[in-house]
Amino acid sequence: MARPRVFISSTYYDLRHIRTSLESFVGRLGYEAIVSEKGRIAYDPDLPLDESCYREASRADLFVLIIGGRYGSPASEDNIDPSPAFYERYESITKKEYEAAAAGDIPTYILVDTSVMTEFDTFKKNRNRTDIEYAHVESVNVFHLLEEILGRTRNNAAHQFERNSEIEEWLREQWAGLFQEFLTRRSEQKQLVSLSDRVAELSSLNSSLKRYLEAIISRVSTSEGDAETFIQSEQERLASEMRLRDFFKIGIVRELFELVGLDKDFVMELYSSADSIDNLTERLDKATDGAVGGGDVLRYWRERPDLVEEINMARSLLGRPPLTFRKSKKSPRVAASKEKARQEHSSDK
Repeated sequence: MARPRVFISSTYYDLRHIRTSLESFVGRLGYEAIVSEKGRIAYDPDLPLDESCYREASRADLFVLIIGGRYGSPASEDNIDPSPAFYERYESITKKEYEAAAAGDIPTYILVDTSVMTEFDTFKKNRNRTDIEYAHVESVNVFHLLEEILGRTRNNAAHQFERNSEIEEWLREQWAGLFQEFLTRRSEQKQLVSLSDRVAELSSLNSSLKRYLEAIISRVSTSEGDAETFIQSEQERLASEMRLRDFFKIGIVRELFELVGLDKDFVMELYSSADSIDNLTERLDKATDGAVGGGDVLRYWRERPDLVEEINMARSLLGRPPLTFRKSKKSPRVAASKEKARQEHSSDK
């Protein structure tokens, strides 16, 4: 049976005892721990060693990042001194492993040494200074990594620790909650499937009842023409009800009775009888005693062709033609002025 694969990422020399303990803990849960020092990563001979680590991190089921005082060795893509200065910025293998997991949206759990987190607070207050000596980290990049992780909006659960037991307790609770969430979603999915099946059954039953009723009406009716007229009338009535239902689902229509509080029959009559979009806004403004703000709404609708499309979709469901904006009327003085200018321009040629 396949087991969940947990990628454990951290610097090695300062955290090797925690990595060993965490590997054992993961194994006791029945999961598979992926740790580079135990040969659990399949290395591609055509790629740098760290590139294979990133690939495995992106394929894991769970990702655990432990942040201590060390930032780690530079990634193969960074051609810098193997022992960079404290304030020199670079990409480490550990950071790149985290980014690979984040890019794959792997559920990620961040564990931060308490002493490092304490100094991180000091760093945030003095980020522009390069003369501070920190006691618990070897590189300022540790703080920048923490800042990047904690600045994410999701998938960045973090926990401070002092002892190994705190790590195990927190991860046990987190993974139990993850499993519970999975069971809840599975139950909800089954309910949705069941509901979908019921809707399909009701739809099929409705179609059957419709055919039965049509057959019965045809048999008991004294006139074949009367039966067909009745059946056609009912079909038209049902089609009309469906169109009205769709009409009141349109957002720009629904807002009028849900947010503005207008009566549904009035809204339907308003959309049906308006002779232009300008007229529609004027009548809306009057119906709401100016609360809608006809002029403002009209200017807004002129800038939003998608809303005009919704208006005309509503009109089509009512069997009415699309509306347009009124053409602006020029004053006689303006028109005469333009005509005079045109004539003078023509005489100059």
